[in-house]
Amino acid sequence: MTGSQDSKSAAELIDGRIAELGDWRGEMLGKLRALIRQAAPDATEAWKWRGVPVWEDAGMICTGETYKAVVKLTFAKGAALPDPAGLFNSSLEGNTRRAIDFQKGEEVDEAAFKALVRAAVALNRSKAKR
Repeated sequence: MTGSQDSKSAAELIDGRIAELGDWRGEMLGKLRALIRQAAPDATEAWKWRGVPVWEDAGMICTGETYKAVVKLTFAKGAALPDPAGLFNSSLEGNTRRAIDFQKGEEVDEAAFKALVRAAVALNRSKAKR
C-alpha cells in the first residue's frame, strides 16, 4: 500500500476497511454506511481512534466498529433517541450511548435505522443551535 493513512481521506480509509474485511462484515458495514448517507446526506465521515469510521453532523451520529462476530454501530447520544422499533440491542446500561450489534445474516430494518439516524442528526442540530 502506498501512502500513509494521513494522506487518505476518511472516505478512502472506510472504503479500504470495507474491502479489507472481505466478508459479511464488510458487506454489512457498506450497507449501513449507504443507509447513513441516505438518511443524513449532509453527514461527514471521519476516521478516528486508529481505525474507527465515524459519521458526524453537528456532532457525532455514530461509530462503525467491526468485530469477529458483529458489526457494531454505537450512537453517541443513543439513550436520548426514540427507538420505537427496538433496534438498540447493546450498550444499554449507559446513560448516553446505545449500540446496535448486527450479526451475520441479519436483516436491517432500513426504515427504522434511517429514522434513528435522522433522529440523531436532529438531536445534534438542536443542541448545536443553543
